[in-house]
Amino acid sequence: MIEHVKVLTDSAIVINRIIQLLDEEKITSIVRDNVESARLAGFGTPSNNVELYVHKSDVERAELIIRPFMKKYTQ
Repeated sequence: MIEHVKVLTDSAIVINRIIQLLDEEKITSIVRDNVESARLAGFGTPSNNVELYVHKSDVERAELIIRPFMKKYTQ
């Protein structure tokens, strides 16, 4: 994952919506779902512990999509 940069950590619902928005712009992403991993291992973890990564060459374009969405989402 050296070529990828974490751009957001949030709940699975938010991350899944952002993935859809990124896909529309042909930006590929990787999800690291720490919630599901912890559940499978028998541990607990906060529900907003899902990480979204994009290729380092796509970070700027991804942030142009993520920022407005998060601003609207948190209002």
